[in-house]
Formats: sequence, C-alpha cells, structure tokens
Amino acid sequence: MHISTRYVRRMPAVGAVVALAAGMLVTVAPAAHAAAGATLPFTSVEAESATTTGTKIGPDYTQGSLASEASGRQAVRLSAGQRVEFTVPRAANAVNLSYSVPDGQSGSLNVYVNGTKLAKTLPVTSTYSYVDTGWIAGAKTHHFFDDTRMLLGRTVQPGDKVAVEATGTQVTVDVADFEQVADAATQPAGSVSVVSKGADPTGNGDSTQAFRDAIAAAQGGTVWIPPGDYKITSSLNGVQNVTLQGAGSWYSVVHTSRFIDQTSSAGNVHIKDFAVMGAVTERVDSSPDNFVNGSLGPNSSVSGMWIQHTKCGMWLTGTNDNLVVENSRFLDTTADGINLNGTAKGVVVRNNFLRNQGDDALAMWSLYSPDTNSSFENNTISQPNLANGIAIYGGTDLSVKNNLVSDTNALGSGIAISNQKFMDPFSPLSGTITVSGNTLVRTGAMNPNWNHPMGALRVDSYDSAIDATVNITDTTITDSPYSAFEFVSGGGHGYPVKNVNVSGATVKNTGTVVVQAETQGAATFKNVTATQVGSAGVYNCPYPANSGSFTLTDGGGNSGWSSTWSDCSTWPQPGQGNPEPDPNRNLAKGRPATATGSQDVYTPGKAVDGDANSYWESANNAFPQSWTVDLGSSYAVRRLVLKLPPSSAWGARTQTVTVLGSTDGSAYSTVVGSQGYRFDPATGNTATVSLPSGTNLRYLRLSVSANTGWPAAQFSEVEAYLTS
Repeated sequence: MHISTRYVRRMPAVGAVVALAAGMLVTVAPAAHAAAGATLPFTSVEAESATTTGTKIGPDYTQGSLASEASGRQAVRLSAGQRVEFTVPRAANAVNLSYSVPDGQSGSLNVYVNGTKLAKTLPVTSTYSYVDTGWIAGAKTHHFFDDTRMLLGRTVQPGDKVAVEATGTQVTVDVADFEQVADAATQPAGSVSVVSKGADPTGNGDSTQAFRDAIAAAQGGTVWIPPGDYKITSSLNGVQNVTLQGAGSWYSVVHTSRFIDQTSSAGNVHIKDFAVMGAVTERVDSSPDNFVNGSLGPNSSVSGMWIQHTKCGMWLTGTNDNLVVENSRFLDTTADGINLNGTAKGVVVRNNFLRNQGDDALAMWSLYSPDTNSSFENNTISQPNLANGIAIYGGTDLSVKNNLVSDTNALGSGIAISNQKFMDPFSPLSGTITVSGNTLVRTGAMNPNWNHPMGALRVDSYDSAIDATVNITDTTITDSPYSAFEFVSGGGHGYPVKNVNVSGATVKNTGTVVVQAETQGAATFKNVTATQVGSAGVYNCPYPANSGSFTLTDGGGNSGWSSTWSDCSTWPQPGQGNPEPDPNRNLAKGRPATATGSQDVYTPGKAVDGDANSYWESANNAFPQSWTVDLGSSYAVRRLVLKLPPSSAWGARTQTVTVLGSTDGSAYSTVVGSQGYRFDPATGNTATVSLPSGTNLRYLRLSVSANTGWPAAQFSEVEAYLTS
C-alpha cells in the first residue's frame, strides 16, 4: 500500500544525499543469526562493477532519477556500440538482465560469450516502464527498469565473459543474474496435459478453454503444462483440489495478466514450476490484473514460479489458510508483489525473490479481519520504487524473519510495522509482532508528503496507538541514506508507539541518526551498536509539539550512538554532524512538557509553544504543583525566563518557585532553592532566574508552592538559555 498524505512540518527539506558506495544484492549477515534473504538459483553482478565502455550513473537517491531506482543506486548507460562485459561468477546457461530504455523506445542488445556474438539478442522495451500514479500523493513517474532474459544455449564457466552491447537504442544496464537452469521436467504420470485439451504451445491460439477443461478433468490430480507459450485471454476460476505444474519457469510460459481470479475455493491448489508473463503497462487499482486475485483456499501452495508484468503478483483475500508461497520470482509488478489482504491465517511466504515492485514488495493488510500467525521469511527484495520492502499493516502475532531488503525508493522503508488502515474495518496490530534477523541495505527514503525522511525500519502509529508487543532482534542496517530506526505517528496525530524492544542490532554508515523518534511512546534498546553515524545518535522530537515524550531505555550493551540531535527546529542532513546549539536559542521551545496537573485547556505544552498569550495552569487549590520539560539532551543551562501573558488584565503577582534538574528524568536535584518571583504587567510580566555555574540538565522542573494572584501555578512561557 502507498503512504497517504501526512502532516508537513514547517522545516527545511533534507537535501540531496551524500554519495554512498554501491553494494551487491547479497550482504553478509552477522554471526549472531542465520544469513538473511533467499537461497537463490542465480548470482547477481552489478553493471557498475563490470568492465564497460559506457557511462556509469549514480549513486543518486533523488526521487524521479533513473539511478535512484537502480540496484546499488548505480547503473551503466550504453549508447549504440557501447557494451558492458560481465565476468561470470558461476556456471550458468542463462542470464536475466535488469535494464532501462528511454520512454517510448524499444530495441535489442547484442550478446557476446567470450567475444563471440550470439545469434539471439535480448529484447528491451519501455512498454512496462514509466508508470504514473497521480492519485497517490507524493508519487512521480517511476518504475523505470524492467527485466529481460535468455537461455544462452551453452554453459559458461566461472571467469568467462558475457557482454551485452547496445544497438540503436540507448540502454541503461543495472544488474545481470547468471543462472544454471536445469533441463525441462517431464510430464508426471497420470497428469492431464493442457495440450491434450487443445492448448496451443506456440502462443498463437487462445488456450483459455483448454486450461479450464484440463483443470476440470484433473480434479484431485495434476494439470501438466508442457514447454511452450500459452495465451490465456480471461482468468481462471473455480480452481480447487488440483495441481498446476509446468516443466520449469524458463520453459512453460503462460501469457496472461489475470491467471486466477476467484473469491473462494475449497483449497488444495498447488501451482508450481512455470512462468506467468502479463502485459500490464499501467496501474489500475480497480482491475484484477494479478497472477492470483482472491483465494486459493486452505492448504494451498505456490512454488517455483516466475511472475512478471502483472499489477500485483498475488492479492489474497478470502480463505487462504496455511498457504505457502516459496522459491518464486516476482518481477516488475506495477503494484504489490504479494499482499495478504486480511483473513490470512498461518500463511508463510518464504525464500522468494522480488524486484522492481511499484508498491510494497510484501505486505500484510488486515482489512475486514486480521491477518494472524503468518510470516514473511528469508525473502530477498530489491528496488521497490514507491513504497516499502515489507509492510505489516495491522494484524495479530505476525513475523518478519531473516529477509534481505535493499534500495527502497520514495514513500518507503525497508520494513514498516504500522497501524495505517487506509480503509475500514481495520484490525490494528495486536499480540506479538516479531521482526527478527533482517538485513536492510540502502533502505529508507525521503517522503515528499512529510517533507522529511523515513527510516530503514519504521514503527508507525499512523491511525491508532501501537499497543502490541513489537520485538525487533538481530537486525543489520547498512548504508541507510537517512535514519536506521524510526518511530512515528504518520497521520500527524501523535498516537503513541509503545512496547517496542530492539536488541542485537548492527547499524553502519547511516546517513543521519540511529533513532528517529517523532511521536510519544517508549522503546528499549539493548546491544545496539553503530559506526559511521552521519549526524547524531538520536533525533527525539515528538510531533505534534507537546503531545508527549518518547522514552528510550538503555538496556545495556549499546555503543556508538549516545548523542542527541540538538535542534528540533531543523532536520539533520546526511553526514552533517551534530551542530553546536545556538547560545541564544530557547532550548525549551517546542519540547515535550508534562505537569502534575492541568486546569481545563491550559495544558503543559502551552508553556513551550512560543505564544506568550497562551498558558499552563495547574490544578487549583492543590499546591505544590510542578511542571517539567525534556530538553532532549543535557545542556549547561544558565538562565531561565518565566513569563505570564503580557495583558494588563493579568494583575501583578508573586509565585514561589523551586528549580530542579535531572539528566535521566528520574533523579532530580535542586538547582535553585525556593524563592518568590514577581510578575508585573508593567514590566512585561516576566521573571528571570539565573542558574549557578556547573548546572547541567536535560529535564527542567519548576515546582510552585504559592501564587499570590491565583490558587494555582501559572506560566505562559518557560524559556531556557545557555547564556547568563
């Protein structure tokens, strides 16, 4: 799902990201947990690491740029006659190439093996690229890349050279996947061949009815799809108690944008070992242009599939209990790769490869009823270009384990755990959400709707508070262009994010901060280590101002990210470093404030909102009362300015105040003892408090024991300064 428009803070947008080194699709996970990602039948080689006569582009993280959607945020542009030569990393007889051509153009690439030109060429086209989704706030033209594949007709060995050469069309080459494809499988005994029912393996004739007849004839058995190309012109339904099996995804190819579309099924449907190639060129959300739309029924499976050029790979509604989706590829979809759209129970999606999705690559969305006890495990996700790598929108007892996500673009994090509902009825997060063993590489992005960035791993109380337990363990976050962990209420309402436990994380080369806390709530961090942090360890500035504080509890074993961003009126920019605070800046303005009590609408935040005409008033006739502000970091505060509204309607009065301070929010000591401070409209209704040298505090507390003008504590502004 895409991210809806949220509040826009009145702050400068983060500028272009500093250049970061490109990486491969596969990274090495720390020894603390199993390697993240899928076990893939191919090995990828980046074009920018190959030998080329073309021009390298990137790295670039700017939404709408070609390089920003490339693997590693880099690629190689070829004009006619220019080439990229890959060194083959493994024995292979096939190659799949991720590429882009200018909008409106098509052509081909010549292919050379060890200098010898092959008779076959690789077709390239912009037909499935350059998607516009103007109804999605913040979207720009996107989905620039596509995939094209060929069997080489021979086996190449490690160290051999495979080159691709542009002919008449400019081609930007991103990455090549080298694979040793097994021989085509043979027909299982007792199966019903679609060809025996009249299917045309040349792809010229319409094979729709032949597929339907074969399914009807094979109830309880297997439908066999021999090697060939098959055209289906309308979707299949009533599919149940049957296996649909091909000779392998490089051999048996079904051409349709709508393979199965049904609202219910008795289940026991098993789909395996063939390709479904769609012809979806735009995203139309009202059209079921999906490999599977709806339900396969309980105890079904999908395995060994190659899905390309559909809107979604699988949009699952209804009953899909205990479904397993595994060992498959989902490429170049204009929307989600797989979306469990409510009611999923015991679904496992594992060991799949997803590239170039136009929305969330993998999503669980608990619409109508919750997804429960389901998991995304050991998947490899690359280049989702308009949303998240993995998103959990509500649901109960869900897991995201051992996945590898790289190169998210606009409007997306690597992983999002969210209560964004989009529609009702929605089931918010509940039970325990387990996020374990995941590796995130170059994930997180600038959100143009928010005018500030999204973290690599985001926990988002978008439409309601997060009360579920969220356990995030053994996470590796590398080269995030912005922050590593983000806690936010994306709808701008300030709903709390609670019950979050982060343990065993390794963060390296994050562009801005390790923790980006933008809403009230709490999280415990344990054994989280960070190196090469761009700006500061923590950005802790809950929104809306004074909606509450976000508490980070140190569980021990943390290192490399102890500093706090000093100025909530600005956003840290990648690699900026934490600036020294302006000595003339009011450190308390806009910071989270609390009190022992409030009268009516006169809440604690009124004393730090920058408006001297609004004010906090404590509970009446209940001295002493106290007011506390969290400055976000420890400061050598030397002067306080206390204010009441300047209107002459406020008569002169004296308030008896004790100033206390704390560095941790729990142990407070007296900074200035109890004394009376005179507030008089004739002199601006302000009082200045000088703090002794050596004062260092993060939490400032004012305890009021008397007020000669009203039976309550009152402040319209409390200002804190570094200067005397």
